[in-house]
Amino acid sequence: MSSLQELVRPELRGQTPYGAPQLDVPVALNTNESSYPVPQVVVDQIARDVAEVAVSLNRYPDREFTRLRELLAGYLRRTTGEPVTAQQVWAANGSNEVLQHIVQAFGGAGRTALGFTPSYSMHPLISERNGTTWVDGLRDADPSKFDLDGDLAVDQTRRHDPELIFLCSPNNPTGTALDLDIVRRVYDATERAIVVVDEAYTEFSREGTPSAVSLLPGRDRLVVSRTMSKAFAFAGARLGYLAAATEFSDLLRLVRLPYHLSTVTQAVACAALEHTDTMLAMVDKIKTTRDDLLEGCAALGLQPVPSDANFVLVGGFDDAAATWQALLDRGVLVRDVGIPHHLRITAGTPEENDTALRALRAVLEGEYA
Repeated sequence: MSSLQELVRPELRGQTPYGAPQLDVPVALNTNESSYPVPQVVVDQIARDVAEVAVSLNRYPDREFTRLRELLAGYLRRTTGEPVTAQQVWAANGSNEVLQHIVQAFGGAGRTALGFTPSYSMHPLISERNGTTWVDGLRDADPSKFDLDGDLAVDQTRRHDPELIFLCSPNNPTGTALDLDIVRRVYDATERAIVVVDEAYTEFSREGTPSAVSLLPGRDRLVVSRTMSKAFAFAGARLGYLAAATEFSDLLRLVRLPYHLSTVTQAVACAALEHTDTMLAMVDKIKTTRDDLLEGCAALGLQPVPSDANFVLVGGFDDAAATWQALLDRGVLVRDVGIPHHLRITAGTPEENDTALRALRAVLEGEYA
């Protein structure tokens, strides 16, 4: 009798599921969630809207999530200045499901996806677990540098000739933003690859950083994915979306599950989008605490990477894993992303930042909990 491990698909054998630690600690700065709760005015609107749709839960939801797409397109038009239409928008249960739809539609057996690591760890996971061969590209010939080298990216695109290319701006876990000229060059270096620009953290970018949404006109293989988890403080709602050519969004209907966005999810997301200004009022606070965190880490003699996200990748640790544990022992949970001598720290409230910096100082001075 075969064990279930032997019966599971070969590429899944021995693998471990994705997931950051969910621990009950005083200061959790490991998953880039917002430390600020959803504003009460939005909570009240959500409660009213969910109560209104609850009586119709015996019926399937709007399969085309029409109103949600209109609101998302309006948000993109307002924030990017680009003429995005509702027909260009697609949404799903978190940006990971959006990315999965893309891979299901354009990847698969015999096809290749290329990404430039270190970058978002779900890009290879989603690709490989949908039968797509993953190619780990280099960001720079010098592994200590985290900006993406345009010449190297173009060379790897031409050499591997993939069906899918993942770019990330701001990049996770480094926090570095991407020059749009690199997106143009990578796109032009291939005649067949779907080029996905993952902009999960774009609202936290420093002033003047453009969005790849501006590159969509005339580029039917370009996709810009986003999420409401970060800037909208909506991680628990699970709502991600993308903007692309209308035909691209139409093709995703071939792989989505029937009625994949529940009536409740649509109502909750629409309520938040109706209060965009209120929801995004927290972004400037987070950008300030991010910069304070960066300066605080530098003052401790560490090597933080300049960030356009809501987190800071901090280098300079002799032993990142031991430091991670020592911080956890002091009630501060950060993320060990597997980059030697580095830890990633989410920008929390000013109070959380102060606690994290005090813990860091104590650990660096050898004062373990």
